[in-house]
Amino acid sequence: MRLRIVYATLTGLVLAGLVHIMAVLAIPRLAETDAVTRAKTSENLDHPQAVYALATGDAPAPQEVWLPIPDPAVAVGVCAFDLSDGPMRVSARTGNLALSLAAHGRQGAFYAVTDQAAVRGALDLVILTRAQYDQALADDDENEPSRDVRIVAPEGQGFVVVRVIAGLPSQREAANAAVRAVSCTTDAPDDEPRKPGGR
Repeated sequence: MRLRIVYATLTGLVLAGLVHIMAVLAIPRLAETDAVTRAKTSENLDHPQAVYALATGDAPAPQEVWLPIPDPAVAVGVCAFDLSDGPMRVSARTGNLALSLAAHGRQGAFYAVTDQAAVRGALDLVILTRAQYDQALADDDENEPSRDVRIVAPEGQGFVVVRVIAGLPSQREAANAAVRAVSCTTDAPDDEPRKPGGR
């Protein structure tokens, strides 16, 4: 009798553990307000949407934060993309403040680059599907190689996180401005105008 009780208890604990693990793993897929969904509000902008603006004398209260654990010395913005509209181009001019770009999909970050990769003070990150990447390679001019950093995305939708570090309190406004100065556009065919954001 005792052996049956122990066996039933162990079986119940194992089943409860499995259900708990499956529920935790399913949360990101079932969540209605995941990071990609929240970032979509920036799709119609031609610059990053501020997620965390550093406090300055003019703006003492930072904006609502929805990325995890922001560093109080880092200004953060996001650009959403939808590659069904064309490749996403994120262009930044580098300066005295450290800048980084990180591309994310629903499964997490898939590429990151810092201003150390800039060529002549410019950093161009182009996110493409595999088909768009192959087309871009075919269209390249052999005499003028592209300076773009081309990234093949594992999925069609996502967002790019722009971070700029303010090492000193006096650099906070410059960090906020550097995030706003980044350009986020959809590369359209040559006969179409370039569209802002991922739409």
